Amino acid sequence: MEVKVLDNDVERALKILKNKLSKNGFFKELKLRRAYEKPSVRKKRKALEARRRMAKAARRKRMF
Repeated sequence: MEVKVLDNDVERALKILKNKLSKNGFFKELKLRRAYEKPSVRKKRKALEARRRMAKAARRKRMF
């Protein structure tokens, strides 16, 4: 990932970088990897995330 710093505006570049990383799911992944997650818990979490994604897609589809 690359962010260009224009006119020595490092603060703005950092803000853009943080935004890109959060949208990419980087911070969420970091948080999950801080501690060990049992395989059964990981499986349940992944299933829950998948259900949420499917529900969100269904809501979007109904709107249009």
